[in-house]
Amino acid sequence: MFASSTEEVTDGYASACEQSWGTVPKDKSGLNETSSCVTAASSASSKQSLNEGSTSSRHGPSSGTASGDVLTLARTSCSSGSTNAGASVVVVVVEGRGLARGEIGMASLDLKCPELVLSQFADTGTYAKVTTKIHILVPVEILMPDTASEKGKGTKLFNLITENFPGVPFTPVQRKYFNEKKGLEYIQQLCAPEFSTVVMEVQAKYYCLAAAAALLKYLEFLQNSVYVAKSLKVSFKGSEQTAMIDSASASNLELVVNNRNYRSDHTLFGVLNHTKTPGGARRLRSNILEPLVDVETINTRLDTIQELLEDEELFFGLKNAISHFVDIDQLLSVLVQIPKKETVLAEAKIAHIIQLKYTLDLVPRLRVCMLLKNGNTALLKAYSTTLEDNRLFDMILEQIKTVINYDTTYIKDSFKMRTQKCYAVRPNINKFLDIARKAYTEIVDDIAGLVNQLGEKYGLPMRTSFSTARGFFIQLKLEGLTLPEGKLPSEFIKVTKHKNNCGFTTADLMKKNSRCEEALREIFHISYVVICQLLRTIHEHIHCLYKLSDALSMLDMLLSLANACTISDYVRPEFTDTLAIKQGRHPILERIGRQQPVSNNSYISEGSNFVIITGPNMSGKSTYLKQVALCQIMAQIGSFVPAKYACFRVADQIFTRIGVDDDFETNSSTFMLEMKEISYIIHNASDKSLIIIDELGRGTSAEEGIGICHSVCEFLLGLKAFTLFATHFLELCQLESLYPNVENQHMQIQHTRSGDTGAESVVYTYLLNRGSSEERHYGLRAAEMTALPSSVIQEAKTIASKVSQQFLARHHTDPETQRQRAVYHLSTRLLQTARNSRLDPDSLRMYLKGLKKQYEAELQTAGQAVAAAEQ
Repeated sequence: MFASSTEEVTDGYASACEQSWGTVPKDKSGLNETSSCVTAASSASSKQSLNEGSTSSRHGPSSGTASGDVLTLARTSCSSGSTNAGASVVVVVVEGRGLARGEIGMASLDLKCPELVLSQFADTGTYAKVTTKIHILVPVEILMPDTASEKGKGTKLFNLITENFPGVPFTPVQRKYFNEKKGLEYIQQLCAPEFSTVVMEVQAKYYCLAAAAALLKYLEFLQNSVYVAKSLKVSFKGSEQTAMIDSASASNLELVVNNRNYRSDHTLFGVLNHTKTPGGARRLRSNILEPLVDVETINTRLDTIQELLEDEELFFGLKNAISHFVDIDQLLSVLVQIPKKETVLAEAKIAHIIQLKYTLDLVPRLRVCMLLKNGNTALLKAYSTTLEDNRLFDMILEQIKTVINYDTTYIKDSFKMRTQKCYAVRPNINKFLDIARKAYTEIVDDIAGLVNQLGEKYGLPMRTSFSTARGFFIQLKLEGLTLPEGKLPSEFIKVTKHKNNCGFTTADLMKKNSRCEEALREIFHISYVVICQLLRTIHEHIHCLYKLSDALSMLDMLLSLANACTISDYVRPEFTDTLAIKQGRHPILERIGRQQPVSNNSYISEGSNFVIITGPNMSGKSTYLKQVALCQIMAQIGSFVPAKYACFRVADQIFTRIGVDDDFETNSSTFMLEMKEISYIIHNASDKSLIIIDELGRGTSAEEGIGICHSVCEFLLGLKAFTLFATHFLELCQLESLYPNVENQHMQIQHTRSGDTGAESVVYTYLLNRGSSEERHYGLRAAEMTALPSSVIQEAKTIASKVSQQFLARHHTDPETQRQRAVYHLSTRLLQTARNSRLDPDSLRMYLKGLKKQYEAELQTAGQAVAAAEQ
């Protein structure tokens, strides 16, 4: 039977995706059985006509011109182990030619969510923005013009995309389909009126319009269906609206995937994800990978979370109301499509209309929950107003109830849901439907009578059961039952046993099952015709479902962020021109650790925007660096952060360079990978960036490593970016004496000596202190813990001591530099106070007196250094 086979196939698809990435939100709606990914397969020839005359280039298992089945396509790319998290997004990328090279147009559409997203931007020669956007979208397929890969001589962008996404299928499409005029026509025809302002935004964006034309034409062939006029949500997203986090940084920070175990939820997404709907989980993931940069929007979210935390009744009421909703995005994606021909979608469409009725029945409950508490924040008021306008919701529901029975609802049980679909359309609407249902009822009654007769005939307690795969069959409980001759009568066939239950059927029952299926097909066909007429009246009001979807996903995400605050002690962040965190904690480590992690303070300002961190191996440098970056991201998505106090400067980009090993796939050594990553940072960093560098230059000799680190630091010092630079090269600490905006910090350790043996051991405090590390040869201490011979260790200590003495003899601080540094620090702190201070006059006076004392102390230290130099 079609329903059962579809369920099995899509379940396999979901599990394959989940195994690959572990980031697929669990679909509680049951929509998987009829998702748009399983839309009727188009003919291979239809799909082939789009890329006729071009060579299909596919990386990973081929699924191009051989098949037009979207499900096959999705499963192929999912199981390839590539970077797509069980996704269903098709992406089109096109680049300008000639003088317009570097101007990128993109269009993407999620097959599970009917939103066409357009973007156009100028990119650098490294194409950092394109690759980052594609990584975030995790596409199931990438489309480009066939001219980009013509005759095997691909453009730089084409080569970069195929290198970075080797497991994602790539399809070349003829250039003629990239038509900006056709793209604008498509958008004007398909865009829902409520989102029509996007037409003004994109009418001069020729490249994203061309991409949209190719994408919509391709999907028409691929899915063998067209979108209903005025039904799509179309949006334009520029690259300046969110912070950019490149894919390497997202991986280093473990934002959505754990590097050791992809199934693990020990990620930032796992820590914050307490969502109740797939839409809320998708929105949270998207926000983590693309944090906001608009402070007003961030503060609006923070206000809402604060209100949810202060009002328990509102928090639990909304949480409970939202948890019952199905995946509205996925429901919308199938409602706005019209199949070119009726195939096996009849039963699916009936299920969709039942799910739509179920969803609209839940809206009053959500509305009451929001109106009773009457939220004070701007966001809650806006969504409350959206839901208050009940005319549209009630209008659609009333239209549905003129055709669908009042008591029809969505149920997860397969047999009950089948019955719901069978009797969904009200009686007396179609005479042929009433006759078909009467015939179906009689057959079901005959099946029940047949099973009763067999039970009486053999004296066995038989009962009628149903499964999607087998249809109606007979079930018998074996516990405490003695069968004649120890076996079932020969009349019973296809026997299966499970624990104490036995399932079987008979030839007569199989015939009745076939008649039952025929009757059902007839019912579904007639119901489908009736429901298609109903959908035509609903489509004109489809925009209110987009609003409902937006409200639900945002509320679900904010409730999830509020829920995270109830588990751990989080604080509301502020936004100024300074990064200041008091007793900050690593959010992932805090969740998985058996004990509370050590908290640390962080302070970075324009006056000291470059922090060099030193300390022994295993002292906590890497953890601290990731902690700062994760807290920054949490703050910018509108979440509270794990600290006693937190203040951030909004970052437009977040870069990380964290230790890696050799990459055999690209034939790159450790050092080459370091250079590639640091080159990417240097070419793309801006004054508003946050840069995290953990170890640089370790893949080459010490002299070259120090030289590279020194020159990279000097380049970054020319920017106003906030930089945290962890290193084992203590020579870099001299930068503090050369540049006033450099500050040395180190991870403190303690030495203890055993009373019995007198052996010295190291205790890691994981505390960050000012100044450079005074520890020398801590690498040798780590080596002592291994099985290296003591003679080797001793020789190494002797040589290392001589080298250190030579270094210390050269290391001195110029007193005049110290004096200038004191003046610089005072001026930057006074500027910062003037910009951001909210202190009352008395407190401000005390603070300024403290600054004066600190300045005088630094001058006195400089004077003592001068006197010592003269002596």
